[in-house]
Amino acid sequence: MKIICIGRNYRDHALELKNDIPTEPVIFLKPDSALLLNNKPFFIPEFSNDVHHEIELVVRINKLGRHIETKFAHTYYDEIALGIDFTARDLQNELKKKGLPWELAKAFDQSALLSPFVALGEHNIQDLHFTLEKNGQTVQTGHTADMLFSVNEIIAFVSQYFTLKIGDLIYTGTPAGVGPVAIGDRLTGYLEGVEMFYCNIK
Repeated sequence: MKIICIGRNYRDHALELKNDIPTEPVIFLKPDSALLLNNKPFFIPEFSNDVHHEIELVVRINKLGRHIETKFAHTYYDEIALGIDFTARDLQNELKKKGLPWELAKAFDQSALLSPFVALGEHNIQDLHFTLEKNGQTVQTGHTADMLFSVNEIIAFVSQYFTLKIGDLIYTGTPAGVGPVAIGDRLTGYLEGVEMFYCNIK
């Protein structure tokens, strides 16, 4: 099982971090040991003093595929969830300055919070609203219509490089509003107004 993450997929988020707007999807991976499930708490790692929350829509691949055409990509998923890509921003900034990969800042243990999955059903995946609250205050609001690259475009792009297998997860990018978490914080994620997860920061 692979966790495939898309960076800078919302214009406002790319700009808030002073990054260029990408012309194709920005890809990085997390190992399965990064998963944080069942509303378990997130423990701030000792190697960072600036861990940020990044809420994202997540899709789960339901059949084997490679070199998938965009027009067929919708047949490779039927469930959605919400996730958080926890990011050690201070470490990431150091790695970027050195021109090094991001994995130490992005792929550490429990850095990929994941809610339960729900059926997509008749919903248009590019017309979904999701929000993150920190201590009862909304800190991130996203609408999938604002993605630079749609879910289907992402699947088509990724499948040119990696064979997609049943159970693979794709974190589709975060909107603006990312920010630090601190011990004692409580994060709550909502999809179309329905609570999908909560997470206490330890």
